[in-house]
Amino acid sequence: MQTTAPWSSTVFNRSAFRPSNKIMIVNKSRILEIVLKLKEEKTLSSLRNETLHLKNQLINTKSDEIGLINIDSDSDTIKIAQRYLFDEIRQIAEAQTLERAKYYVERFEKSITEIKTSKVNDINLNRWKEYTDIYTDSLWMCDKRDNSGVHAAGYWGNFIPQIPNQMIKRYTKKGDWILDAFVGCGTSLIESQRLGRHGIGIELQESIAQKAQKFISSEPNEYGVISKVVTGDSSVVDYKSLLQKYGQKSVQLLIMHPPYFDIIKFSDDPRDLSNASSVDSFLKMMNKIVDNTSSVLDRGRYFALVIGDKYSKGEWIPLGFLTMNEIMKRGFSLKSVIVKNFEETTGKRNQKELWRYRALVGGFYIFKHEYIFLFKKK
Repeated sequence: MQTTAPWSSTVFNRSAFRPSNKIMIVNKSRILEIVLKLKEEKTLSSLRNETLHLKNQLINTKSDEIGLINIDSDSDTIKIAQRYLFDEIRQIAEAQTLERAKYYVERFEKSITEIKTSKVNDINLNRWKEYTDIYTDSLWMCDKRDNSGVHAAGYWGNFIPQIPNQMIKRYTKKGDWILDAFVGCGTSLIESQRLGRHGIGIELQESIAQKAQKFISSEPNEYGVISKVVTGDSSVVDYKSLLQKYGQKSVQLLIMHPPYFDIIKFSDDPRDLSNASSVDSFLKMMNKIVDNTSSVLDRGRYFALVIGDKYSKGEWIPLGFLTMNEIMKRGFSLKSVIVKNFEETTGKRNQKELWRYRALVGGFYIFKHEYIFLFKKK
């Protein structure tokens, strides 16, 4: 019997065509006709030939054939990523047995006809391979921050937009509500607005809150969601009353990116965590904020904490893990510890050599990471 590798290399992959991530508009009824025929094939050879025929039709399609058609057409259509579609077809073609090939055909049919999502997001698990933009590893190597739209890196201590983007995609659905207790210049609310989620952000400094609201208002609001920045102290804000203004009782995702104790001083306000008198004081202040915000987080939903460690008086202070331990005492289970690498910060950007010298003299290693602790409310 001819093996799969020669067949796939000589027939299926020898083409100048290279699929991309662009979205195809596919005639659903027509492609299902082909799928039904694949399911009825009696030999592996005939099934492979029909698979090749399907591939060629999709590559060489015209507007009235299976494949790409006018998006304004009244025909029964589905949107599907080109690379995903051709990878599925390729896997069918490369199956080594008829039984396995038909298993892939049935899976392909299900990806076209059925949507399977979880309770916490809109990811279609029947087409999970299509979500190449969603991280699942615990080490994030981010070369640079997303500066698209109104995102800006000018505010010290703001986190990269990729973090809330990933958390929102993984742990919310369109129309859900996000609460950011340290909203700063609005990074998380900009992302939630782009993704069709409502967002409320709390900022201690009024001038920063006004700037954040201005940024967010300048960002296109395609889904018409609410994105509100509130000036206040996250440890005492009446979240239930705040949510009631919008007809809501709870939120579905909690995001926090607090100061890393006193590494950056954000204000002279004693309520500011960057002005905490000690690590113990910092943790107590954080506990109050977690207790207050978690009261409006739905049970079974997620809390993402972005925080780093610090170095003080010749000693590494594991601020992230100290905070993590406190939160785990407060009705949360730990789901993941993600390490995000960053090459440079605003403070170190022009001082790389100086920091290298300090590390050699002081016997320590330069911070190039921070943590994303992912919790689930019990």
